[in-house]
Amino acid sequence: MQVVKNYPDGVFCWVELSTTDQEAAKAFYSGLFGWEIEDRPISEGNVYTMLQIEGKNVAALSAMQPDMMAQGVPAFWSSYIKHDDVDAIAEKITAAGGTVMFPPMDVMEYGRMTMGQDPEGASFGVWQPAEHIGAELVNMPNALVWNELQTRQPETVKKFYESVFDWNSAEDENGYVAYMENGRIHAGMITMDENWGPEIPANWSVYFMAEDVAAKAELAQKLGGTVMVPPTEAGAMGIFAVIQDPQGGVFNIMSFKGPVDPPPGYEKA
Repeated sequence: MQVVKNYPDGVFCWVELSTTDQEAAKAFYSGLFGWEIEDRPISEGNVYTMLQIEGKNVAALSAMQPDMMAQGVPAFWSSYIKHDDVDAIAEKITAAGGTVMFPPMDVMEYGRMTMGQDPEGASFGVWQPAEHIGAELVNMPNALVWNELQTRQPETVKKFYESVFDWNSAEDENGYVAYMENGRIHAGMITMDENWGPEIPANWSVYFMAEDVAAKAELAQKLGGTVMVPPTEAGAMGIFAVIQDPQGGVFNIMSFKGPVDPPPGYEKA
């Protein structure tokens, strides 16, 4: 098992689900991915749920803020980028034309964070680790394997992320952009076309690795989820499907035709 010990700056390190029904979400995702549940109290009557494989953190979920729930916001996944200076990144976000959703704040003894939005409104977190480094397991079955920006303004937001996080990028013949940190591909960007309805905002989408996408999609349906895009070939990369959980949270599952990169900053356990 390859366990991440320290993420480089500028690399996605964590994903978490904000949900309207925490208990139902636990049941769905533990049933789908085999995740173990560890509830950690954060305030009176509230818990932050760590989702784990063999005791190692892979993701988390928590109850949605009451004001968002009152507005009818469906469950959603958030992606966090690691950086050792969240305050400096917050300044860069503003300077590059983005929005800082709230000032950098300490999260108990676990780390420091903020949330930002790029110029098109896609939101992302920035995480400065202390006791919590982020996901300890990635790039393996039932764990995070990819983060993808879905946008209608590719040139504008490409410049934004290059400015804020010093990312480099390369575009293939189909217009898909791969983001790199020190030459290592770690995220992507796709231009939204007519296949995306106008109601779908720009967003950072999460991908979890599956060994059998068709079987996993079928299981998601049995657990009460919805297959929004059935198992589909993704060129030479592999097969993916888009799933919506019972509370509305959307995510992707994907299998690959070849080996995936080892996790960044890992040690063999």
